[in-house]
Amino acid sequence: MRPYFSVVIPTYNRLPMLERVLAALDRQRAAPEFEVVVINDGSTDGTDQALERISVARTWSYPWRYESQENSGPGRARNRGVEMARGERVVFIGDDTVPEEDFLLEHARVHAGSGESVLLACLGYTGWPAAGRVTPFMHYINDFGLQFGYRLIEDGAIVPFNFFYTSNISLSRQLLADHPFDTSFPSAAWEDIELAYRLDKIGLKIRYNRAAVTRHHHPITVDSFARRQYTAGRSGAIFSRKHPELSHFLGLAELESRGLLSDQELERMRRRARRGERFRLLAHSATFEALMRQHYLRGLRDGMRELDQPHPG
Repeated sequence: MRPYFSVVIPTYNRLPMLERVLAALDRQRAAPEFEVVVINDGSTDGTDQALERISVARTWSYPWRYESQENSGPGRARNRGVEMARGERVVFIGDDTVPEEDFLLEHARVHAGSGESVLLACLGYTGWPAAGRVTPFMHYINDFGLQFGYRLIEDGAIVPFNFFYTSNISLSRQLLADHPFDTSFPSAAWEDIELAYRLDKIGLKIRYNRAAVTRHHHPITVDSFARRQYTAGRSGAIFSRKHPELSHFLGLAELESRGLLSDQELERMRRRARRGERFRLLAHSATFEALMRQHYLRGLRDGMRELDQPHPG
């Protein structure tokens, strides 16, 4: 019998957290039939050997499979997971996003409410763990669009394509098979939104369900996220070449009109942001936003320059 869901998890060097994710899937309440597909994207931390041991021991009650590949990025790993999946619908989560007990039940409820439409995706909520310190900066990036933007949308609403978060989303397996992730993006940035943009053109609707919850066990700092934003900017250049009609959305007009801060100005802003990260009374959303935007725009500039360089041959 075909399972209703195939939970696809790309993983790279996060074995302890991956095991927590797999254990949480074994605690799902009233979930429809599901399987789990793990794609090990070239991990070097013993993930391969651990997954083999788990497979032999039959640790979890649900059916699951895994496959390993050379490190190729999450887009290629997700595509392979979709190829291996047998479910009617694929649920994407991360190897550091731990689902709560009603996670799959809530995803299924939204699809049932749509009449099982092939062109309906369910977006769940990804938040920080209840235990552990969450800095003002972490709150900001989760709520207002730098990483996620959950305070910008309403529960139950149909949301735009740029809310297609592969930490917690479900949609038709056949739709994904027909429209795979573009694997030319070198890093985990924009490849999911680019897919969502293509699917939006053929009528995909994304409905937000706040009750389908995963918890993101990945502490983030001002400095680590600045590096991520630079990488996102470089991928944004690739996105803009594929879809030039989105150049404004991707920041090219802003890059041309506003320019970039000097290194000294950027460092002063970074110090202010780090003080806000440590002390809530000194936290200013505008500083967080401006600093991360500058790193994104620098990556966008460098990415555009790379694309404009002539290639030998």
